Amino acid sequence: MINKIARSVADALAGIPDGATVLIGGFGTAGIPNELIDGLVEQGAKDLTVVNNNAGNGETGLAALLKAGRVRKIICSFPRQADSQVFDGLYRSGKIELELVPQGNLAERIRAAGAGIGAFFCPTGYGTQLAGNCETREIDGKQYVLEYPIHGDVALIKAERGDRWGNLVYRKAARNFGPVMAMAAKKTIATVHDIAELGTLDPETIVTPGIFVHQVVRIERVATQAGGFKKAA
Repeated sequence: MINKIARSVADALAGIPDGATVLIGGFGTAGIPNELIDGLVEQGAKDLTVVNNNAGNGETGLAALLKAGRVRKIICSFPRQADSQVFDGLYRSGKIELELVPQGNLAERIRAAGAGIGAFFCPTGYGTQLAGNCETREIDGKQYVLEYPIHGDVALIKAERGDRWGNLVYRKAARNFGPVMAMAAKKTIATVHDIAELGTLDPETIVTPGIFVHQVVRIERVATQAGGFKKAA
């Protein structure tokens, strides 16, 4: 019987090695798998390469992982915000490496990994420092930069509901990078608020099929920084 429901966050994260590339979902404060990130801090893996849209907010979640000194390199689109002081301090002191990637390129590079695409040409970044020494090519009179896929050893994502086969549905903007990251990683771990009985999820609403998911962990609903779910009165 296929049952991907993990007993705990710790069980789901067991075995993530030092030096792993970890894809972490989330956009701003939407869809961040904070429970999995906190669990990764406790788990102890170090020298990680983290792929995320941002570089952490405040002192929690991804910022806490950075502060714990577990991340060697971060690949992201928006490393600096008003509350990204943890990353800023590490980067200025030379304690973390940054690969800055335009947001559309980041999403497409992750998607390409899951789709089995070896590389692709994209116009974004041509003629800027972001293109660096990358190969370029003129196609139909327009200049493009060669981009390579971003593969993950593990993906940590947040969904709304899931079943024991690992099928997932998301809640609005919390979906963001979750689906493409799930496809691009060797192992995908997802948190959900509700465990659905097998067969009760409408197949037309399933965004991430269970074939791309290895572990599912149920978590409680909590109020988020941006409002999110309201606490019970």
